[in-house]
Amino acid sequence: MAEPFSVGVTVRGYETDTQGHLNQSVYLQYAEHARWSLLQAAGISQKTLVDRGVGPVALETTIHFQRELLAGDEVEVTCAFAWGEGKTFRIEQTIRKTDGTVAAEITGVGGLMDLNTRRLVTDPRRHFDELADDARLFGI
Repeated sequence: MAEPFSVGVTVRGYETDTQGHLNQSVYLQYAEHARWSLLQAAGISQKTLVDRGVGPVALETTIHFQRELLAGDEVEVTCAFAWGEGKTFRIEQTIRKTDGTVAAEITGVGGLMDLNTRRLVTDPRRHFDELADDARLFGI
């Protein structure tokens, strides 16, 4: 697995629920933001993916909530890819407050879909390696 990529986020008031906690769906948005930020840092844009005829897909996501987040909290959202031998890969993410407190751990299973056949490509790692300016960010 690659050393985790990270991006900072500030919890905004409109993202909180009636108890003042970060709404559960926003954790997924933060994770998605970190994943797209990693792609961008590696030199892969949405246009690059579409031009190549592929797109990332989420197949499974699990969130383990550990501590509440409140408006104004500063967090770091990490993202690390773990590659196997098949058509899928795992993404491990942590949302951590600046004091080191882990607020949530997110594990996802993803794939890379051929946009013409609507099927997963057989070797997503190869595609990311070929598309990226810096494949090291994906642990390749």
